[in-house]
Amino acid sequence: MSEFNCWVTPVNEVVQEDLATGGFVEYEYFDCGSDVLASLVYTLFEQNWQQVGIAHIVQGSVLELEFNAPPKLCILYDGYLTVAAEGWHLHLCIDTNFGGPLCKTPVEVRKQRLVSRAAFYRRFNSEGNPRSWGIQFWNGANEQLMTILLPNPLVDGENLLPEGKPNLDKLALYQDLRDIYVLGRKPIPFSKNPLKHSYISVCTSTRCLPSRKWQPTFDALKSAVENAGLDIEVRTSGCLEVCQLGPVVFYSNDRTWYTRVNPNVAENIVNEHLIKGNKITENLYPPQTP
Repeated sequence: MSEFNCWVTPVNEVVQEDLATGGFVEYEYFDCGSDVLASLVYTLFEQNWQQVGIAHIVQGSVLELEFNAPPKLCILYDGYLTVAAEGWHLHLCIDTNFGGPLCKTPVEVRKQRLVSRAAFYRRFNSEGNPRSWGIQFWNGANEQLMTILLPNPLVDGENLLPEGKPNLDKLALYQDLRDIYVLGRKPIPFSKNPLKHSYISVCTSTRCLPSRKWQPTFDALKSAVENAGLDIEVRTSGCLEVCQLGPVVFYSNDRTWYTRVNPNVAENIVNEHLIKGNKITENLYPPQTP
């Protein structure tokens, strides 16, 4: 694992794309390594959720979403960022997606899914005046992924402000993030990847009957972690891709899956694996061959 670098090296690439309807879009590309992307999306969704929107924009269709409250979940699992709001959620592949415990994702598909290009953009009208600000992502197949809509100084709610009277204070987030991620003038405000903190999760999916008995396992893990004084979050999760063998537990630090985890096994996982580094081989998935 490479050491976290809080300084982004500028890409120094600016591209102008003319629009068929007049005007153009200016793209300023930036490094899209996993630590950089994780720091950026954490800043956007955890710290500035009330200022940003998420959109999927293609010719003939626009979908826009916004947060009405802080996200209920912001987690990285198997390369995918998951952000859950009230009534909707999003996934974005910002690190290698191996495909669960069996690493089912082919190498070429891993490359295709991963964010491989990212840019801050400004959209200009035909008079050369900027009209909107945001961040755009592309995958390894050069397909446009989601768009982050940043605060617009020309808009108040759903209404355009009078011409010549923009609220320029609303550009503060764009300018601050651009200084960090495009220009490299300021450091990333984290000392480590904010999405790669240690956690152990219990599957609560109703897809398989055994996982419906997750609560005693969760309680045992939480109690054991607290008693040991470990700085590891105990959380619940959706499907952990080992259906019919629940309760299923996943440990983020070394990508370990456990199956058939009753409360006794849960306590052993904490005491042996999390504290001493010794995995509980009888419950590992995939099963260990002699």
